[in-house]
Amino acid sequence: MQIVVAVKPVPEAETRLRVGAGGTSFDPEGVKFVLAGYDESAVEQALLLRDAIPGSSVHAISVGPATRTEEVLRASLALGCDRATWVETPAGTPLDPLAVARSLAGALGSPPPDLVLCGKQAGDDEAGLVPAALGELLGVPDFGFAVNLRWDAGRSRFSLDRPTEGGLERWETPTPCVIGLQQAWNDPRTAKLPNILKSRKAPIAKAPAAADPGPGGVPEKFELPAPRTGARMIDYKTPEEAAQKLVKLLREEAKVFP
Repeated sequence: MQIVVAVKPVPEAETRLRVGAGGTSFDPEGVKFVLAGYDESAVEQALLLRDAIPGSSVHAISVGPATRTEEVLRASLALGCDRATWVETPAGTPLDPLAVARSLAGALGSPPPDLVLCGKQAGDDEAGLVPAALGELLGVPDFGFAVNLRWDAGRSRFSLDRPTEGGLERWETPTPCVIGLQQAWNDPRTAKLPNILKSRKAPIAKAPAAADPGPGGVPEKFELPAPRTGARMIDYKTPEEAAQKLVKLLREEAKVFP
């Protein structure tokens, strides 16, 4: 089975971002980029399925500029992916979800792979649109917010659950398909040092970005949230004293309690 996992570089959660010169994006200088959190689960799920389905392979693919995109692909190789493809775009090129989906679809070609896994959404824009757009462009079924993804070899179908407000939906789908994964069977693994060193020298194929990404969203402004103010520190010797002082402040100053 051909399993493709699409990954995206996002700023590390602890990174302090700065507004870029144009005011429409953040300044990438000095920012550490890592695999998006849900993409880590997608990589883990892809590797678990490869090990469970004889003859399978995992192909990592990513769209974006140097050097951040190459880094997350090498991180995917270090985790155990068999090969990687980089759809390189010029630095500063707006990459809205539809443009990314078009470039991914062009790089994957026809016929599409048996399974394309994506994280349900990335931690930077939280759009969650790439899986659905990619499924539409490839002309295959797509499902988002998936958990408990399983392969039924006897029926040649995947089964999956989708959490909803009222419970769980159970779905079955033939291949090929696109899945936006919310959670893998296991927590994402950690790359081992020998695999990290090996990934540094592993070849990464390159594919052109979509020549005409089509109409898409263009960011108008990027701004950081206003700094928080009004914090009060409470001096205390015991937890009980801290609780008493906090309740007093909430009642007398914040007027939260009657």
